[in-house]
Amino acid sequence: MTTGYHDWDFSSPRSAAIGDHAVPLVSRHLEGRRIALVVTGGIAALRTPDLARALRRRGAEVTAICSTEALHYVGRQALEWATCRPLITRLSWRAEHLSDIEPFDAWLVAPATANTIAKLASGIADTPVTAALASALGRLEQGRTRLLLAPTMHGSLHTSILERQARSLAELGVTWLAPRDAYGKHNLPDAEVLVAAVCRAVSTSPLRGRRILVTGGPTPVPIDGVRRIVNRFSGRLATAISEELLLRGADPQLLLGQGSAPPPAWIPHQLVDSFDAYRSRVLEALAAGPDAGVFSAAVADYRPIQVHPGKLASGQPGLALELEPTEKVIDQVRAAAPQLPMVTFKVLEGVSDAELLAVARSRLDRSQLVVANRAEEVSGEEQSAWLVSATDESRHVGKPAIAAAIADWLERLWQAPVP
Repeated sequence: MTTGYHDWDFSSPRSAAIGDHAVPLVSRHLEGRRIALVVTGGIAALRTPDLARALRRRGAEVTAICSTEALHYVGRQALEWATCRPLITRLSWRAEHLSDIEPFDAWLVAPATANTIAKLASGIADTPVTAALASALGRLEQGRTRLLLAPTMHGSLHTSILERQARSLAELGVTWLAPRDAYGKHNLPDAEVLVAAVCRAVSTSPLRGRRILVTGGPTPVPIDGVRRIVNRFSGRLATAISEELLLRGADPQLLLGQGSAPPPAWIPHQLVDSFDAYRSRVLEALAAGPDAGVFSAAVADYRPIQVHPGKLASGQPGLALELEPTEKVIDQVRAAAPQLPMVTFKVLEGVSDAELLAVARSRLDRSQLVVANRAEEVSGEEQSAWLVSATDESRHVGKPAIAAAIADWLERLWQAPVP
C-alpha cells in the first residue's frame, strides 16, 4: 500500500536527542546575557513560551515576569518549562522588581499592552510587573540596562494619548519594536524579530551603528524579453553575513540579485533584477557613504552584444550568441570610493589551496580582505572558504562560520567598543 506524505510509518525519532528542556544553540550572540521577559495581559501572551526558547537559542538566560492577567492566556508551567526558571508573579523579600541580586542586561516586554504602557509612562508601580518596569526604567536612565517594548493592542486603543506616552518613553531611551500590522491590530512580531532586536540592544560590538553594504547572488543578463543568462549562486552567504552584522548591531544594506534564495523577512534587503540594475544600485549606495562594503555577488562577466526584442522563436536548430565582457563593478567601486574598507570574493575551480591563496593574495591591492573558495566546495548550505588579508590567512567551514569571521575582521577595523 502506498502511504501519503503525511502518513506516519510508526518509526521512532531519527533526529539527535537533546534534553527535554534544552534548546539547540543557533548562535551565542546572547551568551552570558540575562534577559527579563515581561509578559502582560494580552492574547499574544500565549506565544511567549516560544519566544523564551528563541532567546535561549541565542544563548540567553531568560527569567519570565508575568502579570495576573497574562496567566489567563499562558500557563505558569509552560513559561517555567520554556525558561527553566521559576516564574515571577509576586514580590518577596528578594525584591525581585529591583533585580539587585541578579541584574538583567535587558528587559523585553512582550506583549506590552496599552494599560502597561500608560502606567509605565505615568510612573505607576502598583503591581509586581509595573514595579519591576519602573525600576527597569530607572536602570535604563542610569545606563545599566536596556528596555524594549513590543506593543500589541486593538486599533481602537491606538490613540493620541498612547502616541504621546510612547514618545515620552522613547525620549527616556526605551526601544520600541514595530508591531506586525494585521486585521486592524498591533500584533506581536515573529519571535526571531524580537530576538534580533534584543541582540542588537545588548551588543557592545564596534560594529554597532556601522552602515555596511553587502551584495550577493547572481546578476542576470538578458538574452531576449524572457530569457536570461544567470549563474547558480544563491546569495545565501550574503544573507548569513547580513544576519551576523545585524545581530552585532550594524546596519547592513543587503543587495541581492534576482534568483537568490529569499532571506528572512526581518533582514532588510533589496532585490535587483539585472547586471545593469546591480551596478547602478551599488554606485548609488556608495554615494550614501557606507562604512564598509562586502561584495559577494556573483557578478556576470559577459552579456550578449545584442538583446533580442520580444521572445526568440523556440524550435530553432541552433542559437548563436555573441558575448562581450561586462564592466568590472568592483573596479568602479574602488575608483568611486578609494578609502572604503572592502571585502571581495574570488571563486576558482580545480585548483589547489596554494594556487587559490596565491590568487587571493594578488587581489589585496584592490581590497583589504579576500574571501577565496573553490566552486566545487559550494553546495547549498555547505561551503568552505579562506579569508586572506595582508596580515592573516584562515580557513572556515560553513556559511555561519564564514560570516562570523568576516564580521570579526570588520570589528578589528573599529576596535573601540560602543557603550
